[in-house]
Amino acid sequence: MISYGFKKELDLGFDDALAKVTAELEKEGFGVLTEIDLKATLAKKLGVDFPRYQILGACNPHNAHKALLAEEDIGLMLPCNVIVYEREGKSVVSVIKPTVAMGMIDNPELKKIAEGVEDKLKRVFEAI
Repeated sequence: MISYGFKKELDLGFDDALAKVTAELEKEGFGVLTEIDLKATLAKKLGVDFPRYQILGACNPHNAHKALLAEEDIGLMLPCNVIVYEREGKSVVSVIKPTVAMGMIDNPELKKIAEGVEDKLKRVFEAI
């Protein structure tokens, strides 16, 4: 386990892991706003071969709205990142801990929102 996120290795292929993560995010009210394919980006920009590595920018609109009302500049910390990557024939999934990411902001209302979002993301993590 990493201190700033939840991490686990899955006995699933990359595409299956990515589909599972996306489906579980939807169950908790998250949509994927951005998808960054690091393998393709690094190949195009640097000409390097890199394992499959996808960054998903997950957003729960209700909680994002509450967070923006509590802290106008919180958009600097949004959306919540979830990563899926290949390692030695397996897939690894890591999910950000919003309480850690937003812990540098001294705003009690935002802390409560981050705790609620983290509870949802932890359920996603546990379901995969």
